Amino acid sequence: MSEEHSGQPLVFVAAGGTGGHLFPAAALAAALSRRGVTVDLVTDERASRYGDFPGRTTRIVPSATFAGPNPFRLALAAIKLCRGAVRSRGLMKELRPAAVVGFGGYPTVPPLFAATARNIPAVIHEANGVLGRANRLLSRRVQAIATGFSGLLADDPELCPKVTHTGNPIRPTVVEAARTPYPDAMGPLRILVFGGSQGARIMADVVPAAIELVPMALRARLSVTQQARDEDVARVRAAYERFGLAVEVEPFFRDLPARIAQSHLVISRSGASTVAELAAIGRPAILVPLPHALDQDQRANAAMLERAGGAVLVDQSRFTPGNVAAEIARLAAAPGTLADMAAAAKAEGILDAADRLADLVMRVAGLTVRAGETRPLPAAAGEEGSPGTADVPPALAQ
Repeated sequence: MSEEHSGQPLVFVAAGGTGGHLFPAAALAAALSRRGVTVDLVTDERASRYGDFPGRTTRIVPSATFAGPNPFRLALAAIKLCRGAVRSRGLMKELRPAAVVGFGGYPTVPPLFAATARNIPAVIHEANGVLGRANRLLSRRVQAIATGFSGLLADDPELCPKVTHTGNPIRPTVVEAARTPYPDAMGPLRILVFGGSQGARIMADVVPAAIELVPMALRARLSVTQQARDEDVARVRAAYERFGLAVEVEPFFRDLPARIAQSHLVISRSGASTVAELAAIGRPAILVPLPHALDQDQRANAAMLERAGGAVLVDQSRFTPGNVAAEIARLAAAPGTLADMAAAAKAEGILDAADRLADLVMRVAGLTVRAGETRPLPAAAGEEGSPGTADVPPALAQ
């Protein structure tokens, strides 16, 4: 694709090559494009597995994560990051974007460092309830920090003035699913189980055994849909068939937001995107954080939703068939509690987070929306607050 962008301002969106970073980055790219901004994605080689990105082009920058004590691996990571820094400096010098936005992950470090070294406005977005390592490294160099959760960095006197709570950008299918009211929980009870690529095995090990322990009268009301890894699908189906429960088990659901909306209760991991979607749609959940994450980000995410009253946090050490069966029975016996949890979760949801973040980026970059280019309301606006209500850092409110 041509390097020319017809006089439109250019913004680099930098994101690690995983879905948790790329999906909100894609939502921002779409929102900026509606404002007449050209967007280039800057990422690493992993991004190719996530399909088309709604920008002009994708620019691959070498990167690596410092993980583990192996000195050889650490040296290789340092070499790749140095190569990424050289590539990033070249991009900044050649194209001079109006701003660079980072979504976390080590692939964001070289382009954000290169941008700030050339005094190009920079923003980072932290999706989790705790500042990740890459964003922590960049936080004092950037002009603004957008957060997915309120209250993040409130106790840091240096960084707090930079913070805007925008929420986590979500996919259009999630905005559409958020229009679905919470279903009546007096009759059949629909449970949705998923765990993501890192966590589905524990769901396969525990949830079918938990459902088997649920009292027979309640079990007869249950309808279970479960995502399982390819290698676990057969054994999960067999486990449910053993006690005669009809269940849908698949390795992937393309319509997951719609299935969340149809559910009375979700059992899942607590990645930032998952928690944002549960809040936007407004569904109660039993959340099981990934226990070995370096920054314990999933635990922070789950704790945020639990404090709001929309979820129950269960550490993996307590995620046993007996405990899960008891929790399901407790919630099923109190339909009002489930409905209250759904409302509490929805109160935390922000449907127009991508637009709020795009507005922040435009202000940091000193850009204005052209005549005829609009900032649309979200599809389900009216319940979650109108666009543009995010708090703005004092330095940007001039």
